[in-house]
Amino acid sequence: MATTADRRGSRTIVLFLRDLAVIFLAALLISFLVKTFLVRPFYIPSPSMATTLEVDDRVIVSLLTPDLVQLERGDVVVFEDPDAWLPDPQVDQPEGVAGAVDWFLTFVGLAPDDSHGYLIKRVIGLPGDHVVCCNDFGQITINGVPIDETDYITLDQEGLPASGTDFDVVVPEGHLWVLGDNRYHSADSRAHIDEPTGGFVPISDVVGRAIVVSWPVGRWQWIDDHDEVFSGVGSGGE
Repeated sequence: MATTADRRGSRTIVLFLRDLAVIFLAALLISFLVKTFLVRPFYIPSPSMATTLEVDDRVIVSLLTPDLVQLERGDVVVFEDPDAWLPDPQVDQPEGVAGAVDWFLTFVGLAPDDSHGYLIKRVIGLPGDHVVCCNDFGQITINGVPIDETDYITLDQEGLPASGTDFDVVVPEGHLWVLGDNRYHSADSRAHIDEPTGGFVPISDVVGRAIVVSWPVGRWQWIDDHDEVFSGVGSGGE
């Protein structure tokens, strides 16, 4: 026959398990809301942004840009594939129990979403900007103003121009001109300039701005937008 102490002990265990379940569900809900409205994790699948970002880096992306926070030149942004820039299939998805766990973690925002066509590049041209490469010093100019990108771009050897491909574009309204920091190994706007889209990325395709490298631990760092590089550049059309 159960004693009063036994019943109290059983009730305590039940209450503890109930509270634990509530805390767990609340944590999942908070994680889902954060992933949906504030930040999301993504992984870097290619070396196109080296050495700013390396292959297999995990980054945290702010979803407040561009809807609430204005895009700026120099921002490193994640965007959906605008026009089949990426080959298919991109990622082999796990199956069975591993697949279910991966889907759940992605759904609540605890793992990066590898199933969609996402790219990550640096914003160089905003709507209306006249972007040209290269001048006599191998620099990109924006609205006639040369920019010094030596702090973040990677070149195959010292002295090369900022792009191995010349271009002269005016960014249309509602679009961006984006380049990878690893300039000679990045299939960015330049690689699609002859396509119907002209290589421009619709702002509506931008998921958010990468703000921090979260993994591996040894590479934890804020992702610099190097706004000083673009400080002297006026608005498009000036």
